[in-house]
Formats: sequence, structure tokens, C-alpha cells
Amino acid sequence: MGAGGAVLPARLRGWLEPVAALAALVVVVLGIRYAGAGGPGAMDTRIREAVEAPGTQWWHVATATNFLGEPLGAALLVGALVTGCVLLRCPRGAVLVVAGAGLTVGTTTLLKPLVGRTIHDGNLSYPSGHTAFLTAIALAVALLVAGRLRLGAAAGTLLVLTTALVAGAAMGWAQVVMDAHYPTDAVGGFCTALAVLPVTARLVDRIGDRIADRIRDRGAERATGRTAGTGQRERR
Repeated sequence: MGAGGAVLPARLRGWLEPVAALAALVVVVLGIRYAGAGGPGAMDTRIREAVEAPGTQWWHVATATNFLGEPLGAALLVGALVTGCVLLRCPRGAVLVVAGAGLTVGTTTLLKPLVGRTIHDGNLSYPSGHTAFLTAIALAVALLVAGRLRLGAAAGTLLVLTTALVAGAAMGWAQVVMDAHYPTDAVGGFCTALAVLPVTARLVDRIGDRIADRIRDRGAERATGRTAGTGQRERR
């Protein structure tokens, strides 16, 4: 984990950390607005009318997208990305994918009973865990690509946010089409990932840096010990 570059490069922190803070605010505001609600709001109704797509082919696309957020689909996706990180010798990237997705979904799981918004016979709905998961995965991958390509602050931030928006919009659309979530649930899930993933990446970097420092210190101590031993043998 100590090897490799930062998963959240310093040049991107100044852009992504304010975005994360704003996203957290949106999650809280929407959570308060829809706390205890058991139906769609006016915004949900308007968005649902705009995005609902009749036709069997679109239903198939929605269910295929939804599969990526189901336990089996999520496990396959995370496994493939972790394998890729290992092959590319990017242990921090592997940790970010697993920890980022896990903490993001865990956050949505904790928020649902706190907000208490329900859909379909009392199922907790806010925020959408499926949307949060795919957005978090997209953010993690985009951060790794931006770091590997050494993109500047503006280009890197644009890549990260655009990738997250595409993934979040795709999964959010699928959840609305399948009538599994209200549109604002999807917005809440998207913003949850935006709030959690950068913090997770910063934490991964801090732990990775500490491990790297310890490895360097041990290497230096061993080198010093070998040098001292060689000097003693020469004097004898």
C-alpha cells in the first residue's frame, strides 16, 4: 500500500474537497426535506415524467445497469478493478476501490433509517445505494486515471467530475425507470459518493504515506547496521 503515487493528487485537492463539502450539504438538505416522506415530491414527479422511457429495449438497458449495483454485479465489478490495480502495481488504487465503494454504500445504509423516506410498502429509499456505489466506483477509477496521466488541476477535475456525473446519471436513470427510487434519492446517492470518496482517498494516501515512511526508515536502519558491521570487520 505504501508503493505508488497518491490516489488524490495534491493538485486536485483544492478543487475536489470543496465539491465534496457542497455535496455533503446537498445530502443533508435533501435528507431534511424528505425526512419521513412516503411519496414523491413535486421535483420527483417532474423528473420522472421527463426520464421515463417506454419500451422493452430501455427496460433491458435499465435492468442491465441496475445489475452493476446488485451484490453479484458489484462484486464482479470491484473484483475486476482490484485485479487491474494489482496487475498495474497500484496497491493504493485497489484499496481505494474497495474502501471507497464500501464506505460510500455504508454511509447510504446508515442514512436511510435516519431520513426515513420510504417507497413501495415502506422500503427505505433515501439516498440510493445503487447510485452511490456506481458513482463511487467511477470517481475512484477517474482519480487513478488522472493521476496516472498526470493531468493538471483543471483537466483532472473535469475528468473526475464528468466521469462521476455520467455514471451517477446512468444508474439514477435506471433506478427511476425501474421505479426503485425517487429521482431525488438518486441525487442524494450521487452526492453521497461525491462527499465520501475524496475523504476516503485522502485517508488512503495518509495511511500509505505512513507505511512508506516506515519502510524507508527500516531500510535506512538496516543499511546503517550493515555499514557499521563492515567498518568493525575492517578495523579488526
